[in-house]
Amino acid sequence: MKKAKIYIPSKTATQSGLGKEDIWVLEFETKDTTTNPLMGWESIDDTMGEVTLEFSTKNKAVEYAKKNNIKYEVIEPKKSDFIIKSYSDNFLKD
Repeated sequence: MKKAKIYIPSKTATQSGLGKEDIWVLEFETKDTTTNPLMGWESIDDTMGEVTLEFSTKNKAVEYAKKNNIKYEVIEPKKSDFIIKSYSDNFLKD
C-alpha cells in the first residue's frame, strides 16, 4: 500500500478565525508525475493522489491507517504563541 501523511491543513491567507482547526486529513503521497506529451501538463497515473480523507481526531485517522494496512506519517501542528499587543506599542521605544 502507498504511504500517507496525517496532518492538520494550514489556513489560507484569507482565513483568520479559529474554525476548522480540529480536522485531521489523511492524504496519500504520490511521486509518479509525468508530463502529458500533447498538452505539456503534469499528470499522475496513480489515482490515490486524488484521495483525501478527513477525520475529527488524530487517533481516528491513525486507527483507519492501521486497520487498512497503510503506512503513515503523522505531522504534528506547530503551535504559535499569540502575543497581545496594544496599538501604542508601535510607538514606544524599548
